[in-house]
Amino acid sequence: MPLVRIDLVRGRNREQIDTLADSIHDAIVDVLGIPERDRFQIITQHDAEEVIAQDAGLGFDRTPAVVMVQIFTQTGRTTEVKQALFHTIATSLGHLGIDGRDVFIGIVENTAQDWSFADGRAQYVEGDLPVPA
Repeated sequence: MPLVRIDLVRGRNREQIDTLADSIHDAIVDVLGIPERDRFQIITQHDAEEVIAQDAGLGFDRTPAVVMVQIFTQTGRTTEVKQALFHTIATSLGHLGIDGRDVFIGIVENTAQDWSFADGRAQYVEGDLPVPA
């Protein structure tokens, strides 16, 4: 059950945003093996001066096409799986004309007890949902 936050510089049209969001979701489904309808995304557009995305000292410049992705998900995935997810997302956005240097991804991990899907209840803890492997 990843919760995905996607932050963009304002200026893309609805079709571009939908395609970008679909590409990120498809990558997560493929690599993490989550169900297709396990989709929770928040897409936020910002004015260019509200997005600061430098290179962490890697020696390149980002463009206004930068896409910043935060993936909140349950703990337990291997480094190799995370690297595969990073690569798959960057590659899928590359097919949309977004340079890999403009793709910034962070994974934030938590546990089953940290989620409530509705009604103020912890559905994983209470047994309404199986805890993802």
